Amino acid sequence: MAKRGGFPGGMPGNMNNLMKQAQRMQRQMEENQKEMETKEFTAAAGGGAVEVTVTGKKEIVRVKLSEEVVDPEDIEMLEDLIVAAAGEALRKADEANAEIMNKMTGGLGLGGGFPF
Repeated sequence: MAKRGGFPGGMPGNMNNLMKQAQRMQRQMEENQKEMETKEFTAAAGGGAVEVTVTGKKEIVRVKLSEEVVDPEDIEMLEDLIVAAAGEALRKADEANAEIMNKMTGGLGLGGGFPF
């Protein structure tokens, strides 16, 4: 009587190799993610008057302000500069993460959102 379903004799060699590659890629992704989390990204706004540093985990760890930018009469400008510097630092972290993912996936676009 013929067997139904599955592969006779277990997984074929190509499937086994594919599974090993997937496991290796997963380990590499985990290592890259841990490394990314330890990196810091700094960006400035207002000609360097405001600097914001974020981690690869997208946590703000430092805000540096020049004395001349602290004007009690213009708090709104300071707020805008902090937002601009934080946004740029987060973009740098995203770009670094995307670069790592592109290296891992060979530019196949498998690093995040699905295109459908």
